Amino acid sequence: MVGKNSSNLPPGFRFHPTDEELIIYYLRNQAMSRPCPVSIIPEVDIYKFDPWELPEKAEFGENEWYFFSPRDRKYPNGARPNRAAVSGYWKATGTDKSIYSGSKYVGIKKALVFYKGKPPKGAKTDWIMHEYRLNDSTRPTSRQNGSLSMRLDDWVLCRIYKKKNMGRVLEQGVEELGAQIVTTNDVSDSPMLKFPRTSSLSHLWELDCLGSLSQLLNDNSYNSNSDYQNMMGSAGNGARGIEKIQLGELPYQYMDSMKFQADHSGAVVMQPTFVNPVFQFK
Repeated sequence: MVGKNSSNLPPGFRFHPTDEELIIYYLRNQAMSRPCPVSIIPEVDIYKFDPWELPEKAEFGENEWYFFSPRDRKYPNGARPNRAAVSGYWKATGTDKSIYSGSKYVGIKKALVFYKGKPPKGAKTDWIMHEYRLNDSTRPTSRQNGSLSMRLDDWVLCRIYKKKNMGRVLEQGVEELGAQIVTTNDVSDSPMLKFPRTSSLSHLWELDCLGSLSQLLNDNSYNSNSDYQNMMGSAGNGARGIEKIQLGELPYQYMDSMKFQADHSGAVVMQPTFVNPVFQFK
């Protein structure tokens, strides 16, 4: 939504004041009946409306809206504000933030969330309010026409916005990540066996990582010694040319759960010993 008087503002105008600026240049001026630097914050009693109705009452804003609003007491002799709205209520969340101008304490910022329904069983919504008030803005209890006044503050400054639904954003991110993983697996030219380092042999068989026992013990399936020597020869000077190779990084054709070792003469000895799950060449 674009504000009602946005046509009177210069092109490219954006309203992103800091907490200190909101207190010093806007809320303080409003409380002292002095003009603000720019007249884009209307006077609206926000508790007479639901938050989704407030953007229509704003003078300016697209994703967040500012209002000067009075606050009433919840109880005649108390200092608690009345947070009830039309179809719900505003509930404070987090801790209050003190606002300073230099070293001078000038105001307080409070965060609130809107709940639909009646407390304490209201349904939480995505509507958020930041309420700014002066450090000395609370009125003392007084009588008006013979009865106690319910007015707590003449003016507070409220920033209203609707936060994004993070659950939907996370779901979209997971879906996109899953699509990328599938695409990466589809374009892989040489499938690599990947499994955790702490896996039992029976668990690896269940995952079809090692094949059947008959395939493991079949000497005619391929020449393991020849393949191993060819691989080692192309990588360096024999078994001593490679410091460390992990099983999880080898293609399927080199995975027969055998452990290779080198004796003192440098010859490769292949032992049919089942190990789990890392093979090291020393």
